[in-house]
Amino acid sequence: MSEHRKVIVIGSGPAGNTAALYTARAGLKPLVLAGFGAGGPPGGQLMLTTEIENFPGFPSGGISGPELMGRMRQQAMDFGAEFKDVDVSRVELKQSPFAIWVDDTQYTADAVIISTGARSRLLGIDGEEKLIARGLHTCATCDGAFYRNKKMIVIGGGDTAMEEATFLTRFGDVNLVHRREEFRASKTMLERARKNPKITWTLNEQPLEYLKRENGTVCGIKARNTKSGQVTDIKADGVFLAIGHIPNTDLFKGQLKMHDNGYLVTGHEAGGPTGHPNTYTSVHGVFACGDVQDHTYRQAITAAGTGCMAAIDAERWLAERE
Repeated sequence: MSEHRKVIVIGSGPAGNTAALYTARAGLKPLVLAGFGAGGPPGGQLMLTTEIENFPGFPSGGISGPELMGRMRQQAMDFGAEFKDVDVSRVELKQSPFAIWVDDTQYTADAVIISTGARSRLLGIDGEEKLIARGLHTCATCDGAFYRNKKMIVIGGGDTAMEEATFLTRFGDVNLVHRREEFRASKTMLERARKNPKITWTLNEQPLEYLKRENGTVCGIKARNTKSGQVTDIKADGVFLAIGHIPNTDLFKGQLKMHDNGYLVTGHEAGGPTGHPNTYTSVHGVFACGDVQDHTYRQAITAAGTGCMAAIDAERWLAERE
């Protein structure tokens, strides 16, 4: 037995919820499989964010991530979208209708919208995930403003770390901690950070654990020097991880075109229509939106925008076939 839908959305962050809203308003009655087989919560990374101040429309203190995702989900449901908080176990996208499995239950769809997002690389320290947004952060653009006139640690040695550290100096002083003396960052990005007087450098330090206040929030790291072996406490008001992201694309390996870093290729580069931006993947009828195909901006508002694009692309593609 299998259930058939015109549109199935895989994932339910700001991209997936927006795609669900737009396809529902178009009368396509989408099914949203809100988990996505990557172990993340329905609603994506924003479910781990306590405060969002830069999503338009929420002045005077912003809105929490869970509340924003709840409102977006309810709005899509009001127009007829159906949500199931389940993880997709496998997909078959080589022929239409496309097949999607949740354990032993099969769903088929004429069009699929992928919004499985990406997850931040973590250090692998015990209890780390529970500290996200409690003094530990993975997005300087999102959370840097909370640290005005305060001290921050940035952990990493690539372009992302240089960019995040430089950005955070708008708000306070930054201590960039790296486990080596060499950097993966490009020469240009490294030089720009080196010239910034508000960035100090703590090298050859391997983080071991997070320092915590009495209320459980992060106030620095305990690190071991990779040369001397000495363990020291490096204190700060907040810690930012800048060691990269991992797109949740394992489900689609071998079926959809990807960049070398694992992000889905979309638009004319994937074989979609030329002449304008679009969310087509390398399989027509399958669309991708949000962080699963965006390794540049990674913001809730840009994810929502591409969710709208994917819904419109899917609606037009279905109309053309009919």
